[in-house]
Parts: sequence; C-alpha cells; structure tokens
Amino acid sequence: MATTSTTGESPSLRRTVTTTGLFFFILGDVLGAGVYVLAGEIAATAGGAVWVPLLIALLLALLTAGSYAELATKYPKAGGSSHYTTRAFGPFVGFLVGFCMLSAGIVSVGTLSLGFAGDYLTEFVTLPTMLVVAAFLALLAALNARGISESMGANRVATIIEVSGLILVIVLGVVVVARGDGDLGRLAELGTPENGPVSAALAGAVLAFYSYVGFETSVNIAEETRDPARSYPRALFGALIVAGVVYLLVGAAASAAIPTEDLAESTAPLLQVVTAAGIVPPVVFSVVALVAVANGALLTGIMSSRLAYGMARDGLLPSVLTRLLPRRRTPWVAILVTTGLSLVLALTGTLEVLAGTMVLLLLVVFTAVNAAALALRRDRVQTRHFRVPAFLPIAGIVSCLGLATQVDAEVWRLGVPFLALAAVLAGIAAWRHRRRGTPAG
Repeated sequence: MATTSTTGESPSLRRTVTTTGLFFFILGDVLGAGVYVLAGEIAATAGGAVWVPLLIALLLALLTAGSYAELATKYPKAGGSSHYTTRAFGPFVGFLVGFCMLSAGIVSVGTLSLGFAGDYLTEFVTLPTMLVVAAFLALLAALNARGISESMGANRVATIIEVSGLILVIVLGVVVVARGDGDLGRLAELGTPENGPVSAALAGAVLAFYSYVGFETSVNIAEETRDPARSYPRALFGALIVAGVVYLLVGAAASAAIPTEDLAESTAPLLQVVTAAGIVPPVVFSVVALVAVANGALLTGIMSSRLAYGMARDGLLPSVLTRLLPRRRTPWVAILVTTGLSLVLALTGTLEVLAGTMVLLLLVVFTAVNAAALALRRDRVQTRHFRVPAFLPIAGIVSCLGLATQVDAEVWRLGVPFLALAAVLAGIAAWRHRRRGTPAG
C-alpha cells in the first residue's frame, strides 16, 4: 500500500516513464542471458525438476523486491542500494554494499563470457575457450570505450530477441513431449545422488537466483516515473512474475524434453531442446542465444565500469579510474580494469562457481537493503510512497541468509576475498568520511 503524505518538492527530472514503459525496462533487465547458460547447471544440482529451484528463487526475489519498491518510492532521487544503506547505517555499510554491487557486475561479465564460449558458439566454430573468452571481452571493452547507447529502445530490441528465444524453447519442448519423445515424469525428479530433495532444491535456487537479478537496477529511473508510488511497485512485481512464469515454463520444457544427464552436461542447455525438436535449425537458436549472452555481458560491463568510475570520482577508489578518453569521454581505465578482472575470473573459474559467487555478493547487498528498509521506517519523508508490511523485509533477510547457507565451499573461497577487500576499503571510506565530517545520509 502507499502512504498518504503529499510531496513538498518538485522532481529534478521530467517524469515521462509510464508504468508500461517501466515494466518492459525491468522485464528486459531480468529476462537476460542467465537461463540460457544455467539451466543445465541447475539440473545438475537439483535433478529433473528444474522448475522447483526456479520457483523458490522467484519467491525469494519477490521478498527483496518489496524492500526495493518501498525504498525506491520513498527516496525517488536516491542512488540505489548503496545510498539506501548509507542513509540507514552510515558510509561503512554503504561502501560495502556499493563494492559488492561492483564486484557482482565484474563476476557476472566473467560468467557470461564463459557462457558465450560454450556450446552455442560451437555450432559455428570450435576454438579454445581461453581464446574465445579473451577475444570476447576485448571486443566488449572496445565497444564500451567507444560509447554504447543504453536507450530503452535498444534494450527493447534485445529483450524481444531474448524473449522470442525463450518462447521458442517452450513451444518446441511441448512439441517434443506431444510426439512422445519426452518424459513428463522428470518434472517430479527432485534430488541427486549427492543431495536430497530439500538440499537439492535450495542449492539449485542459489543458481536460479542468478536468472532473476537485474530488477535492483531499476531504482535509478524511479525519479523519472509518473506517480512512482503507484507505477513502480506494479511494474516491478509484474515484471518479476512474468519473468518467473517464462522461466518456469522454459525449465519445465527443457526438463521434459531432454534427459537430465544430457541437460546437466551442456553449456548450451536450451539448444538441446531445439535440436531434439528438429524443426528449427540449431544455428538459428544459437544466434539468438549468443545475442542474449553478449547483450547481457555488454550492459553489465557498462554498468560495472561506470560504477567503478563513479566510486573513484567520489574518492572511494583510486583516482586513476576517473580518466576519460579525450574524444569519447568514456572511462577507459575503469573499463580496462573491470574487464581485466572479469578475464582473470573467467580463465580461472567455472560457470557454476562464478554464477554462485555473483549470487553470494548480491545476497550481501539484498540483506543490507532489507535491513535498511526496516531501519529507515523511522525516517519520515514528505514524498508519498509505497510501503510493505514489516514482516516482508524480515522474511527477505531470512531468505538471503538461508540461501547463503546453501552456497558451495568453492564459491565461498572465491567470494570471501571480495568481501574482505570490500570491508577493508569500506573501513577506509568510513574513516575518510569522519575526517571530512561528511554526513552519512
């Protein structure tokens, strides 16, 4: 529900984004490349009932989305997760959250580069994975430095391509099952020899959660949304639910059409469905999948480099990251550094571990945002805003902590250094704030 206080100040940006426009913006962010490359990993972890971890991840994402809906409409001019947590808990937590967001973006680009170098690409050419990853990331860095349009129109085209590919998988999965080549019984097979049903579902949900992230970036356009207290929650929850339904259908189609062991061994799991149907040439779907993966990696790379640049400009990271190309005015040092880190991670990690590490970092962010939603309830504002029942942020915190307990030890080994570095830099940032006497909020 929304509070009834009235706004006392005019917005600094024009409110031109409609509920429908915001819905498609969020849907485009959420319906990304994750499911194209991770459905097989989910099957390997959870068994044939791929839809179960996807459903659990959706429900958990909706809990945290409630806190974002409240904070984004309460502080429509705010800068996202880092701002909310700084306002609630001070610069130490705010920087920690900001650094985790940056790290998650870097890890995600590394994850997607591995996905790009997998079985989708081998439909065209077979090359060493390291060579493909290096060339792919170099091309992304070059495009990023040149200056890439992030208009909603361009994102809408990419979203149409990605959604079309997912709908195609659903339809072809139905075709395979209808002609008797599939097995609906696999939809009830939850668990693996290593994991029982409950642990398999929760461990699979850690990977499935990767497919739903992206909704948190939409807070940055809340200020430009018409009547955000009404429009933003509707668009946010609506987009997440639509994405969830699509993912559930994709997971069910892939699991019913393809034996679980084959699905689990593939880095292009959805291509298996297309091949089994024998109607659409696999190369056609591979193009769609590669476009989806490349677009997701490019947009995430742009976000990561700009976030690194912004943090450096605020004195939170080395000032060298603020250097711009003279003509293009793009942060070339930040682009090189973030891309280089993604390259190192891709060459030393695996798809499953990198995806899990990104989720771990975002679980830290989401836990802090849920806690901030509770802490900031004492902060009265004049802006009319959406408000969720207090038990939802609490449930969001519990769900994030619960998912964290299912993270593999190998993921913790990669994620802990990021968190330790974030804590050290956050301590330095908080100390510098105190010396300057800068307000926390």
